Amino acid sequence: MLSSDFEVFYYSDKDFKTLSPHAHDYYECYLFLEGDVVMEIQKSSGDMLEYKMTPGDLMIVPPGISHHAIMQESDDYYRRFVFWISRDCCNRLMEESVDYMYLMQRAEAFKKYIYHLAPAQFHQVESKFLRLLEETSGERYASDAFRHICLCDLILTINRVIYDEEHQHGGNDELTLFQNILSYVEGNLEATLSLDDVAAQFYVSKYYVAHLFKDTLGISLHQYIIKKRLSECRDAIISGGSITGTYERFGFRDYSSFFKAFKKEYGMSPKEYQNIYRNDIHTNDSK
Repeated sequence: MLSSDFEVFYYSDKDFKTLSPHAHDYYECYLFLEGDVVMEIQKSSGDMLEYKMTPGDLMIVPPGISHHAIMQESDDYYRRFVFWISRDCCNRLMEESVDYMYLMQRAEAFKKYIYHLAPAQFHQVESKFLRLLEETSGERYASDAFRHICLCDLILTINRVIYDEEHQHGGNDELTLFQNILSYVEGNLEATLSLDDVAAQFYVSKYYVAHLFKDTLGISLHQYIIKKRLSECRDAIISGGSITGTYERFGFRDYSSFFKAFKKEYGMSPKEYQNIYRNDIHTNDSK
């Protein structure tokens, strides 16, 4: 990615050459339009999971997750929109609202990468891609301001259409509470963050919070917190941070529990993960 914030592209290939599995240091959002394509995405175990893409599929790939598209029939056109956005840009948007990161958080924490959009949703999202692409393709009056508006519009629209589809029976109060809890957890990973503590912070029953997380994400609040802590620890140690200082910083009380949780989530020890990532960087830099 050349830009420090985001880039958006439209591709239409007749003779697409399959790339090797690769990962980015930014988020990728991909809207599939046409083609005989299988997408392979890395699972937490390190194996690759295959998805047969259909028009209207939306994919969110977090940084560090290996993936690639395989063209099954080279005579077909392969058409898609691709949107890249940096972590720094996402963090700035998060300062405005946690709403921007709903799908990105789900992708990182729960390995939920692909959604299928109904026709009405697909055309709505496609129009936002086109608007952002148009705004980034030229220089007009107030281009920077309009690009930011279009960027926010695209991200929020994607999050809204998926959330609405998956929470058709949820009310606005429940949505607000859930998003506020996510924001609170994000900002307090070093704290205890027990179910009782979080419930008391928002003056609701701990049973309500427990059901809210199970119904919304399919896992418990505790599991969500562990996944968020592990994600932050992983990012810190591959950036050169001390493993000991990192697990203490993000709320793990002892190395043993951190080690077990990390190995269960990523299939290797923290040190092994750090060494592999560094070797990959050195290999890429030498090319």
